[in-house]
Amino acid sequence: MCALALVAGIIVPFSLAPYNIWLLGIIGPCTLAILLRNKSGKQSILYSFIFGLGLYGAGVYWVYGAIHDFGYTAAPLAVVMTVLFVTFLAIVFALPFYIYGRFVSTTVLGYAFGFAAIWCLGEWTRTWFLTGFPWLFVGYAHVNTWLAGWAPLFGVLGVSFIAIASGTVATVIIVDCLRFINPQKSAQMIRLFIFLLLFIGCWGGGYALYGNSWKTHPEKTISAAIVQPNIPLEVKWNPLYRGFTLDILREHTEPHWNKDLIVWPEAAVPIMYNEAGDFLDEISDLASEHNSAVITGILYDDEKPRTYYNAITGLGNASGLYFKKRLVPFGEYVPLENLLRGLIRFFDLPNSIIQAGPWEQEILQLGDYKISPSICYEIVYPDLVSDMAKDAQLLITISNDAWFGDSIGPKQHFQMAQMRALENHRYVIRSTNTGISGFIDPLGQVSLLGKQFNRESISHSVGLISGYTPYMWWGNFPVLFFAFSISILSCFPLVLRQQRSVVHLPD
Repeated sequence: MCALALVAGIIVPFSLAPYNIWLLGIIGPCTLAILLRNKSGKQSILYSFIFGLGLYGAGVYWVYGAIHDFGYTAAPLAVVMTVLFVTFLAIVFALPFYIYGRFVSTTVLGYAFGFAAIWCLGEWTRTWFLTGFPWLFVGYAHVNTWLAGWAPLFGVLGVSFIAIASGTVATVIIVDCLRFINPQKSAQMIRLFIFLLLFIGCWGGGYALYGNSWKTHPEKTISAAIVQPNIPLEVKWNPLYRGFTLDILREHTEPHWNKDLIVWPEAAVPIMYNEAGDFLDEISDLASEHNSAVITGILYDDEKPRTYYNAITGLGNASGLYFKKRLVPFGEYVPLENLLRGLIRFFDLPNSIIQAGPWEQEILQLGDYKISPSICYEIVYPDLVSDMAKDAQLLITISNDAWFGDSIGPKQHFQMAQMRALENHRYVIRSTNTGISGFIDPLGQVSLLGKQFNRESISHSVGLISGYTPYMWWGNFPVLFFAFSISILSCFPLVLRQQRSVVHLPD
């Protein structure tokens, strides 16, 4: 049983980028659902914890590279830290399934929909618990399947729920068919018919919804370019290479001054904001002269001592200054800083002194239109992106995935940006230092993709789109309400059985 739980967890990341074997993202969770049926609370925690070890061990092993290669941590210690990270994520993953195994899984209804509900609630919890790590959600496997049609209504959590529910429903159908249902038993036939309709509804409904404009429409089409400087992290902040980096930005921007918008990656300018005035003024003047705009990442140094923000700013025809709200633990700030600072070099990375920006901020402006910015990690938060997208006609995300080398991490990250485009029906421009950079259309499809680890610039046209998708109106509320309701309703049969089994002693 434990080995099966481990294998079931390991196969789930293979449903996501870069492998995209989406069926494994259904088979793995459905296997766990079967393993947990009618189990005690302890058994449920054990099997789901082992599943979580497989899930995160196979899905986020690439953090080792950031810790060892760029965090200057000795290999044995980096392995220990990676194992601890995966173990912690597996614990967080496992906790909600105590409820499923102990209470929800006792009926066919609980198995068919209760498991998907608990899984969905677990994914939602991981978007905010301890600032969140919303990675490896099953819904991301379906940016290119029929289920993608549900994303503009219910977001990635809704797609996760529907994907897993379709799997558990299919399991019930298969089991019923293998049992040679007696046609004379009308209740069995009715259940089979209903479950067949539900399965068809999951996939057929997604197919019917895919491509719906949801009253969103392009108001204008602009030309845009992405500059990918491909600066190695080892020299990124070395003052001796500062001129080299700035020259690369100038050189690869020069051919695109005829474009309406040029996007540079996260912290592209290797100088603090208040020290980079001359360079920023130079680029802003050139952009204005060519009736163009440049949006770039830069570190902002506040007047307060040791107060820095990861920022994105507009130059030329673009304006505004946005501070990153959702920070990467250890990469940008150190939890329990007073205890961990100075222990090893990994806890003293030069960028791990960043402050979170205020929650209420103005977004970027491009002429009469608005641009919603997301810096690196922020693009993986569906609610954060959706809230800012309401006032914007275009989404831009900048990043520096060089931390994760040639691993699956940057590919997973790009796939999540595809889902944000699909949820909000907006074009997404993704500019990164080393890749993957590219343009994504409102249906989550890649319009143009750059080459990873290549110094280049690419260009494409994008539409500026107004209007709301249903997901932008109501966010995760319908999915969470339904998931909570299903979980609670699935517990009732067990409660009733326990009440009936109570022996009433005579007075």
